[in-house]
Amino acid sequence: MLFEWLLGSWLLLLDWLIRLAALLWIPTRTTPGAARSWLLLVGFVPLLGLPLYLAFGHPWLSRERLRRQAEASQVIREEQALQHALRWQAPADTATAEVIPLIERQGDFMPVHGNAVDLLTDYDDSLDTLVADIDQARERVHLLYYLMFDDAVGEAIVEALQRATARGVHCRVLLDAVGAKRGLRAYRKRMLARDIEVRAMLPGGLRWRRSGRMDLRNHRKIAVIDNEVGYIGSQNLAAAGFVPGHPNRELVARVRGPAVAHLEAVFASDWYIETGQRLDVLSDVPVCGDDIATQLLPSGPAYPYSNARDAVNALIHLARRRLVMVTPYFVPDEATLSALRIAALSGVDVQLILSASNNQRLTAWAQEAYYDELLRCGVRIALYEPRFLHAKHLSVDDGIALLGSINLDIRSFALNAEIGLLCYDTGLVRQLLEIEAGYLRDARQLDLVQWRQRPTWRRSREGIARLADALM
Repeated sequence: MLFEWLLGSWLLLLDWLIRLAALLWIPTRTTPGAARSWLLLVGFVPLLGLPLYLAFGHPWLSRERLRRQAEASQVIREEQALQHALRWQAPADTATAEVIPLIERQGDFMPVHGNAVDLLTDYDDSLDTLVADIDQARERVHLLYYLMFDDAVGEAIVEALQRATARGVHCRVLLDAVGAKRGLRAYRKRMLARDIEVRAMLPGGLRWRRSGRMDLRNHRKIAVIDNEVGYIGSQNLAAAGFVPGHPNRELVARVRGPAVAHLEAVFASDWYIETGQRLDVLSDVPVCGDDIATQLLPSGPAYPYSNARDAVNALIHLARRRLVMVTPYFVPDEATLSALRIAALSGVDVQLILSASNNQRLTAWAQEAYYDELLRCGVRIALYEPRFLHAKHLSVDDGIALLGSINLDIRSFALNAEIGLLCYDTGLVRQLLEIEAGYLRDARQLDLVQWRQRPTWRRSREGIARLADALM
């Protein structure tokens, strides 16, 4: 009896010590919104909440990773300082001129002219084009992807790389350790045996060079062939139906011109962060007659600021007439939610296009919690129905487009390494608007009155899921 009393007393004391320690510690390490979510969890279940916070609460990286990123950023800036002729100057007193300095200061890359950008919307054709470009490679192929599956697409990519190495092409592959686990398990030994260099990104473990919060991921999708052709977008190296019941629809940009050297610089930075090996980045890429101005936006926890979040919010605030945003996952932080509300109430035509189906159930419930507020202030929300709309892009008025791997959610803004391509070109924005109009033809627009008629139990589920926004 005495033992049970002592045990209960010690557990009660430990319970309250955890709560008090969390109250003093968590708000100093996370944003207020995230701190509220974590404190709520620790307050209800301290013995579970504390280990979860220690594992997932703060997006920390090892000092060595942070040092290597800072070093890579410095090299990128120094190399660009020697390329004055490639810098593109935006017209004065425009939204473009306002956003460029922010993106350059946070993400390192200046805007460059002389690019050609082809938007690829067909899932299979995009992958076939990538394989065809690999088959034309003469010197090197660099692939950086979040996800690679052991399916027909993974097999086609590996076979193309093997054909390339047989011709003497130097091939390097960076794959996220978690997202591409199946591809790494199936193909790593096979690729290494054919002299294809393969590295897993953010592999975890206890060694200090690799240490970091275990759920931080490299979510980028980049391919660079011979420093002449680059790919950037939302598409992974997997068949469209790799998630059963959710065949994907994607958007990929095939890029030629000086922007390819910038994509190569991002690959080289990630390669250096993972391996400590420095790669030469060829900067003498010829300009293209299309002369599209582009600017690269890398982001992630290795940077001092939340580059993607700040750039997206700046673009929302700079919209004057029209803003279209496409994302598969929509769990915004307060700053993004406020920016959308202000834009809509200011008279901007704000259209949000989401997928009617979703392979992340908790995320789907959480994002539904935002619909009422957004619809009420004038944001239009459309749910695309034919496929799982995995594309990630936005267009601002008639002159700015952003596409890449960036989702409009807290995970993408704060925890994932992401990549975006800004295009400052009215012709390309027009193409993107046509793609977005195609989505809308196959989408269902939400109506505020009808949305409010959903059952009470769904509202409760949405509210509870929204409380976990910082944990997703």
